Amino acid sequence: MKMSIRAIVTLVLAVAAYSQASFAVVYPLPANNGRLVGENITVTVPQGSSLPLEHFAAQYQMGLSNMLEANPGVDPFLPTPGTVLTIPQQLILPDTPHEGVVINSAEMRLYYYPKGSNTVVVLPIGIGELGKDTPLNWVTTIQRKKAGPTWTPTAKMHEEYAARGEFLPAVFPAGPDNPMGLYALYVGRLYAVHGTNANFGIGLRVSHGCVRLRDADIKWLYDNVPQGTRVQFINEPVKATVEPDGKRYVEIHNPLSSNQEEFDSQQPIPISLTGSSNAVATDPSVNQTVVQRAIEMRAGMPVQIN
Repeated sequence: MKMSIRAIVTLVLAVAAYSQASFAVVYPLPANNGRLVGENITVTVPQGSSLPLEHFAAQYQMGLSNMLEANPGVDPFLPTPGTVLTIPQQLILPDTPHEGVVINSAEMRLYYYPKGSNTVVVLPIGIGELGKDTPLNWVTTIQRKKAGPTWTPTAKMHEEYAARGEFLPAVFPAGPDNPMGLYALYVGRLYAVHGTNANFGIGLRVSHGCVRLRDADIKWLYDNVPQGTRVQFINEPVKATVEPDGKRYVEIHNPLSSNQEEFDSQQPIPISLTGSSNAVATDPSVNQTVVQRAIEMRAGMPVQIN
């Protein structure tokens, strides 16, 4: 997807505005209500490499799930040297207001629309385990922010850890070993967007319901997202768009398991296109074979279907 001169200028300005966070993937918002942004890139695992897939995910601002979807069959612990990895940096923006923070649990990404910037910042996240789910349909706000948060485990958490022979303090002190990391943005009595002391969990269901980010990402959010900012939680494994030029795209991720049977099963969770995604995919111009292939592949990247 070629960028116009105006889009390139916008991107340059955005990068300058966020120079203190050069790690961030910042996209200019498309013109004319388009929702397709970015381009995929490829990298080759160096000869002699003994790096895990998480290394490449972190280097290119991806979660592990994003990399696994885009690169089926790649060993997450030791990608074979010489393997060409796809970095899925092209995506469809969620069908939500371009305002504040949007957290899409199904694709394990956080979107932040800085006010007045005409850009969106996209960051990978970890979310709640099965049965300790991150909210899936909720609009709230950032109620407070905290540098150096402490962690107070619940009674149930104490029981879980004790069953594994591990014991927690009544209050886990602030610091680099704290499971909440070094910064937290609280979005309700029970939930927070926070850092972590275990980066391998970005792109996985690993938390007790909170949203987890890498250290540099949560530091950037803490510094740049004001208290009172709107936060919307969604669960959209399927995104679809009709672009201003008439091209139609779908982006399909593996849905989150909703019960233990689905979680344990080796069979993929069924996907059906509904609502606006179904309207995009049932136009007479659409190649239904391509749609079905996209549903089967679930590569987490936009696929043109007409």
